[in-house]
Amino acid sequence: MTAPLDPQPPKRTALVQWGAGVQSLGILLGTMWAIALVNSLLFSNRLVFYGIRPRNLGGLWGILFAPFLHLNLAHLLANTVPFLVLGGLIILRSLRDFWVTLGITLLVSGLGVWLFGSARSVHVGASGLVFGFFGFLLSSSLFDRSLPTLIFAVVAFFLYGSLIWGVLPLQDGVSWEGHLFGFVGGAIAAKLLATPAEPAARDDWSDW
Repeated sequence: MTAPLDPQPPKRTALVQWGAGVQSLGILLGTMWAIALVNSLLFSNRLVFYGIRPRNLGGLWGILFAPFLHLNLAHLLANTVPFLVLGGLIILRSLRDFWVTLGITLLVSGLGVWLFGSARSVHVGASGLVFGFFGFLLSSSLFDRSLPTLIFAVVAFFLYGSLIWGVLPLQDGVSWEGHLFGFVGGAIAAKLLATPAEPAARDDWSDW
């Protein structure tokens, strides 16, 4: 008796996905840094105008552009490490989860800022995505109760637990709305991607 040979053994498949995940992080961060350098050297940081401008129809495009725009190199550097670490933790879980979380966070954070952000302001930066990753990792431990998700949540909170204060309007010049709605977007992604709970064992005698 024979069985078809699996062309992609589980370990190899996982390595391929992790490699693709590292490449994805590299491309995203590389794009952010390239834009930041061009913006700084050639445009005197004027490209930030293309960020999210609340309740301005033209500012809707900023939902797509804002995560790749930063006020300066220091602003980008502050987002780079948590983006890499928290995004990497999600990729260790699943590359699909990373892209779904990124997409949902991009929309929820962007629309939230556009609808409720301060008037006459421009919101830029990848911090909304960072908070989305953080929200996903913490919320997954509630919606998908497994040991791996709990470990990821503990690691994320241990490293970046202080981020939680960023969802409050405590500091001028900080897009707390982007942080708040980014976290909400991550939580929504965690709920949508949670593994359905197996039905409880049923007693066959219960019908009698």
